Amino acid sequence: MTRLRADLMLLACAAVWGFAFFFQKRAMTHLGPLLFIAARSLLALTILVPLALREWRTGARQADKPRLMRLGMLSGLAFFGGAVFQQTGIVTATVTNSGFLTSLYVVITPFVAWIVYRLAPKGWVWLAVGLSAFGTWLLGGASFAAFSTGDVLVAVSAVFWAVHVVLVGMGSSEEKPATFTALQFAVVGFLGTAAAVMFESVEGAALLRAAPDLAFVGLLSSALPFTLFAAAMQYVKATETAVIVSTESLFAALAAWLFLGEKLSAVGWSGAGLLILAT
Repeated sequence: MTRLRADLMLLACAAVWGFAFFFQKRAMTHLGPLLFIAARSLLALTILVPLALREWRTGARQADKPRLMRLGMLSGLAFFGGAVFQQTGIVTATVTNSGFLTSLYVVITPFVAWIVYRLAPKGWVWLAVGLSAFGTWLLGGASFAAFSTGDVLVAVSAVFWAVHVVLVGMGSSEEKPATFTALQFAVVGFLGTAAAVMFESVEGAALLRAAPDLAFVGLLSSALPFTLFAAAMQYVKATETAVIVSTESLFAALAAWLFLGEKLSAVGWSGAGLLILAT
């Protein structure tokens, strides 16, 4: 795969993930966040298991199984943390704000990579952090007090997504993207199911009502793009990946405008612009 093709794959993933914010928001009228996370993950896992088994048998390169398992499980834990904060936050946060606040992981990723690889961020990264902080303030109408609890939760999820990007970058070196992604969703599905049983009401009728949203998020926004994501990261560095994928915030804003009629104020768009500039 060429680097350009890998970049285009990541951009396609960003488009799907951006539009997924709308379906994630709509599903919350029927399901609790934990049950939604469990259902989307188990649906994705069902699709991925046959692909993972085939990949494991026919792969040209023998993976380091203990390392693949370890990184896959750690990546699943990071994914679960990010999903819980994001999905709980999106109950009250707008789709537009959710997309832009999630993109904060872009400026967090270099610092996670710093911890993992011992490579200090360059000076421009610190400038990006300042711009993103100011942009976030403007996105809230020039007042952090204007943010809902949901907005704060979505912003916290960005930390987990940054960790997830770095872990996927490490796991991609084993060249088993379907297997690695299936491991992630196995962890998320198990944790989500256990948490949903303990803290939420699990009803079959509610799952049926949310079936169209689960189908989009579980299949088109989970099984397919996360496998492509892991495959593309064999050719693209973690920080560059975060920058490309962060365009999901623009696709989320487009989906919110098309389907929900959401609009940002001039001040809010100034903040969104600064977040893009920080990226």
